[in-house]
Amino acid sequence: MARAFLTKLLQTLLVLFIVSIVAFWFLKLAPGDPVMMLLGSEYSPAAHAKLTQDLGLDKPIAVQYVDWLGRFVQGDWGTSYITRADIWTQAVMQALPVTLALSAAALAIALLVGIPVGMIAALKRGGPVDWVVSSLSLLGSAFPSFFLGIVLIWVFGVALGWFPTMGFVRPWEQFWSGVHHLALPAITLAAYYCGLIAITTRASLIEVMEKPFINAVRARGEPMWRVVGVHAMRNVMMPLVTVIGLQLGGLLRGAVMTEVVFAVPGLGMMITTAVLSREYGVVQAGIMLTALFFVLVNLLVDQTYTWLDPRLRSR
Repeated sequence: MARAFLTKLLQTLLVLFIVSIVAFWFLKLAPGDPVMMLLGSEYSPAAHAKLTQDLGLDKPIAVQYVDWLGRFVQGDWGTSYITRADIWTQAVMQALPVTLALSAAALAIALLVGIPVGMIAALKRGGPVDWVVSSLSLLGSAFPSFFLGIVLIWVFGVALGWFPTMGFVRPWEQFWSGVHHLALPAITLAAYYCGLIAITTRASLIEVMEKPFINAVRARGEPMWRVVGVHAMRNVMMPLVTVIGLQLGGLLRGAVMTEVVFAVPGLGMMITTAVLSREYGVVQAGIMLTALFFVLVNLLVDQTYTWLDPRLRSR
């Protein structure tokens, strides 16, 4: 098991290394000149040449990459050209916690709503409850998050005035105010995953409930809540964890769009603003943090498999 974990860890480092190369090279190929944007009205060929040299942008790309990677792994992520703020502080201390809070809230809503709803649909299979739940699940999965966000802003923010339409208050500093600001963005982000989890739970539970071992459990006279909640749901968790693990990367992508719609100052807003202003260092930091989150989630999913199915521990 330790060998398998070490292999996964090495694969994770290799993936991060490849992501760093691709991100660095593609950003250098992107149109636009950050030096011209920095100089603005003070542009002159001499000033351009001097600032290019000061920023190290006159060196070959391979040399720039090695310099950047060496400083990056030591925690020196540089300084923003525009705000003059430290990129590590801006990305890790300010933007990352906001995105993680939004993603965690959305995932919690999706699990707390999607699993029970999927269970009810499976147990009421073929009835009106099943039809309503299945239709709403498909509708939630089909709605683009940015469109749903605009609808929620208009209904609950503008028309009813129940929730703020933009901005963010950190829940770990002011809990209720933070939850109030987080509600609409989290519901917007959770809608797709809520439908997906409900559909997966329903389909998996229907399949498991027809297995011979469930009939054996029923024959022993165990109550229905134990048959479903203990014996059946344990087997449903494997496909559910697979779907959640595969979709967590998408959750982060959805968080980027949701942050832009609700003006939430997370990684998505940071990367979007940095792309528009050609802030290569900030964009690279955002991409690396996103990739790190994705591979860590995959590691966690792999470990969850072994916890759910002990047979995998010996492989």
